[in-house]
Amino acid sequence: MDKLRQGLRKTGSSIAQVFTGTQISDELYEELEAALLMADAGVKATEFLLQDLKRRVKETKATDPAAVRLLLVDALTELLQPLQRQLVIGEHSPTVMMVVGVNGAGKTTSIGKLTRHLADAEANVLLAAADTFRAAAREQLSVWADRNRVQIVSQEGGDPSAVTFDAVVAGRSRGADVVIADTAGRLPTQLHLMEELKKIKRVIGKAQEGAPHEVLLVVDGNTGQNALTQVKAFDEALGLTALIVTKLDGTAKGGVLAAIARERPVPVYFIGVGEKLEDLQTFDAREFAQALLE
Repeated sequence: MDKLRQGLRKTGSSIAQVFTGTQISDELYEELEAALLMADAGVKATEFLLQDLKRRVKETKATDPAAVRLLLVDALTELLQPLQRQLVIGEHSPTVMMVVGVNGAGKTTSIGKLTRHLADAEANVLLAAADTFRAAAREQLSVWADRNRVQIVSQEGGDPSAVTFDAVVAGRSRGADVVIADTAGRLPTQLHLMEELKKIKRVIGKAQEGAPHEVLLVVDGNTGQNALTQVKAFDEALGLTALIVTKLDGTAKGGVLAAIARERPVPVYFIGVGEKLEDLQTFDAREFAQALLE
């Protein structure tokens, strides 16, 4: 919780300042609206939260700004609740995950942290280095595989779909619990590359019926409303099952989760609040709301 609070301090301090006054007024609501918009909560989520907050203030007859802040924690928790869902493995053998995102979102690093999280839970993980365009991506994934002592399927300059197919087949034959496929980073506007992601997804289904079981999008929390645009585009192309939201420790735009909850409520399995392996935390709506507004 301390780590989360520390990570969200940049976003939280601008919102918390609104509640330092002595009375509830139109000015307080106007300042709160501006602070939420600056935190990239988006127009729809901001309007929703303000209306919900005013209703709660009226019902509870709150007169103190500090009490209003606690009511806002409740309102934000309720808005974010649909995003809170746990990653479940073990229902399929192996559970196949396809990880996508734009370059620089922290995709490969998040896979490393996720692998550590699974390995700590004693899951047998196999990684597929399907980002065959970027040599550094293969090397980076290999480092994570070594660090976490897990297997990796990789080939130089190969077809990403072929690498993924081989990895899923290998995962099945070696009794892996989880197969995670890293894919090349791309913008949702690069249509030919998005088509390739669709192909990888289809090929995974040929290697194992019903797979992939998880299509995870890694989004950089720093990008604010752009993150919401990415969620919509990748969801339409691939049918996302969940998000990993990274770099929330270095941003004042942590409100973007409210925008996602209001406009495209794809579950959030993990949030990144630092560089260390253990800084990938499971998302909890109330903890997040409290850390953001305390």
